[in-house]
Parts: sequence; structure tokens; C-alpha cells
Amino acid sequence: MARTNYNELLDAGVHFGHLKRKWNPNMAPYIFMERNGIHIIDLNKTLAKIDEAAAALKQIARSGKKILFVATKKQAQETVKELVKQVDMPYVTERWPGGMLTNFATIRKAVRKMGAIDKMATDGTFDNMSKRERLQVMRERAKLEKQLGSIADLNRLPAAIFVVDICKEHIAVREARKLNIPTFAIVDTNANPLEVDFPIPANDDASKSINIIVKLMTEAIQEGLAERKLDKDKAAEEEEEREREEERERLRLKELEEADDEDLTADELEEKKERLAKKAKMKEEEGKDSMQGRRTASRKPAGKRPRK
Repeated sequence: MARTNYNELLDAGVHFGHLKRKWNPNMAPYIFMERNGIHIIDLNKTLAKIDEAAAALKQIARSGKKILFVATKKQAQETVKELVKQVDMPYVTERWPGGMLTNFATIRKAVRKMGAIDKMATDGTFDNMSKRERLQVMRERAKLEKQLGSIADLNRLPAAIFVVDICKEHIAVREARKLNIPTFAIVDTNANPLEVDFPIPANDDASKSINIIVKLMTEAIQEGLAERKLDKDKAAEEEEEREREEERERLRLKELEEADDEDLTADELEEKKERLAKKAKMKEEEGKDSMQGRRTASRKPAGKRPRK
């Protein structure tokens, strides 16, 4: 089922590419035509790539993994913030901190430092500091919050990254490729689609174009999260049903054991015999396992013979 249609993409200006002289030859399969010196993107190819990327992101979200959104250009910052917060995914809309993926341990130290400063504010450490020292610490906290606050919940490397404009975010793309992290990206006619795993040919300069594509991706992630919740609820229900069935089985066995053979029907008597035989076999197997364990524990490693 299509997530959007041709007209919606057309209205958002998704089809507008860059000037012909700025094109990347690898984008040739996704270019429909050239008009007034500007390349026009084939929206049929864009629709297919949107569905492919959305399906992959949905599966990642369903597995409970995190997807990192990267968009530091002005046209995309607010859009990505608003949409990605709704699905509780990490994002980077300020400057990309170099080595964020390849040197993730250092980034985590900086995030933990924010937590340490917050703890200082509550445990009374600030009361023993001068006003100037407090001001310096709070400024450092604000700087860290601006740069890393949006990834504070990212405890491990993301399962995938989604990039707006791979030319501007080439460092993020390079780090992800080095670590074999799947990359999803909006790719304009001046970029190389071979650098990412799931390229979406589209205009990466217009805020409307960015908004419609990022919105489609976050909707797919939301679907994946909803399905994950349903799977968890279903698994919990099955576990409860299994426990109830085991309890009924125990009660039934207890009733048969306590009942006199004369009061039981032929079928119930046969069932009782089978259950008791099964129970005796299980006890026998448990006894063998425990005996084997004691023998193994009591064995001592053979030492070397002393030389005569």
C-alpha cells in the first residue's frame, strides 16, 4: 500500500533538483528530464524508494532498536525536531560532533557528565561552590545540552541513521559506513546515491519536501512501534494462558491422586495411571541428573605421578 501519492510529492516540490552543471552522474537513473537548466527528479522512482525505506525503518523500529536522524541544515532542523520527538528517536540538528559514532564511548562520557552536573544541583554540591564556579558549570551544562541533549537516551550505537542532505552530512555518512550501520537519506541530484543503502531521490533544500519525507518515515516508525507493543501484549497474554493451563493441570492431577480408584470412571482411571507414570518418570530423570552432578563434582583431577 502506497504511503503517499504523486500529486502530494509534486505539491511539496520534491521533484526539483539542482542545476544541470552541478549534477552527479550516479543520479542519472532517478532524473526524469532537464528543464530551464534544472534537473527534474522522477517521482515514480521517489515513490518506490520511499516505500522501500519506510518498510525497512518499520522493521527496525519493531525490533526495538534506535534510529538516529541527522539534519543540521536550517531548512530541516525544526521539522526533524518536531517529527522525531513524536516517535522518541534520537536526532542531531546542531553541529555533528565528529567521531560521534566511531568514538561513541567518548560521546557517552560527555552525556554522563550532564547527569553528574544535574546530580550536583540536587545533592547540595552547588551550595559549597562560589557563584562564578556555579555559573561556569551551568554554562558547560547548557552547551552539552544543546549539542548532545537529543541523544541522551542513546545508550548504544544506533541500528540505522537517516540523513537529510548527504553532501552536508558526509562525515556522519562516512562514520556509519565505517561501522556498517545502515544509512537512509534524502538524496538530491548533486549527491551520490551509492554512498547510502536506502537513497530517496528528492529535493533536500525545500522545507516542504523535507517535511513530507521525514513525516512518512516517522509514520512508518510509529507503525513499527505500535506492532512491537501488540507483539509484547500478545506474548504476555500467551504466557498468562500457559500459566493458567499449567495450574489447571496441577489441580487436575491432585484431584486424581486424592480420589479413590473405585470412584473414578474407566477413562479417568486410565488418565490417572498415565499421569502418575509420567510423574514417576520425571522424578527418576531428575534423580539421575542430580546423581550425575554429584559424581562430576566429587571427581578430582588426576595429578602427575611422582618420579621414583
